[in-house]
Amino acid sequence: MTTAAHPRPAGPSGDSVLSRLGWALADTWTITRRDLNHWALRPGTVALGWLFPVMIVLMFGSLFGGAISVPDGGEYFEFLMPGMFAMSVLFGLETTMTAVTTDAARGVTDRFRSMPMSSSAVVSGRCVADMLNSAAGLSIMVGAGLLLGWRWHGGPGSALAAVGLLLLLRFALLWVGIFAGLVARGPESVAAVQILVWPIGFLSNVFVDPGTMPGWLGAIAEWNPLSATASATRGLFGNPGFGGESWTAQHATLMAVVWPALLAAVFLPLSVRTFIKLGR
Repeated sequence: MTTAAHPRPAGPSGDSVLSRLGWALADTWTITRRDLNHWALRPGTVALGWLFPVMIVLMFGSLFGGAISVPDGGEYFEFLMPGMFAMSVLFGLETTMTAVTTDAARGVTDRFRSMPMSSSAVVSGRCVADMLNSAAGLSIMVGAGLLLGWRWHGGPGSALAAVGLLLLLRFALLWVGIFAGLVARGPESVAAVQILVWPIGFLSNVFVDPGTMPGWLGAIAEWNPLSATASATRGLFGNPGFGGESWTAQHATLMAVVWPALLAAVFLPLSVRTFIKLGR
């Protein structure tokens, strides 16, 4: 099912900046609605994507929780959930890349490129739709955490700031996924990214203290963007965390903003430019 693009009336060649911006926003919303309509036709797939991180939480919490030492003797789920919020954000990269690659393989992307629409609308629409999907998935994760005994101990402002940092990382990783999907050469590329996501997720402080790793490996884990977001959200939620003596561990909140900003600054323009150049 596809959504027709807005018919654009012919106008003078010197359309104003505001006019072009208005059409870009309208085209973006058209693509967003198209993606949301597709998800409405596949509720099982969407629900599975939301519930998969919950299954990982249950697995680690129930099977391995007793074997993991929680800092300051805190409750394990209070330690685990902020890290799993960040991990679920990372899992979304696979979803975005798969959707973009599928559209390209089916010729949908070429159809969009042939239409009189904003060049950035296709990738921007995908971004908006996936952010809405991520916000819904994160809400489900928060609800599951509350049922399992996780609590936040700061005020509502700190909790909202933590959610904001998680969505900021998701926004940055969205553009990584869009770019990877546009340059992918087939299912093999998607499988390679899916395989790499797991080591990136585990090479962090989500589950274990980087201080227990070999020095060089612990340093990589501490500088992992996922570690920065996990540490920052643990602090904002008032949940136990590993801390650390490194500069990045001591400035986790700052790095939880800097890393997504850098990733978005690199991959957002790359994604738009790659889309424009497709097929040339």
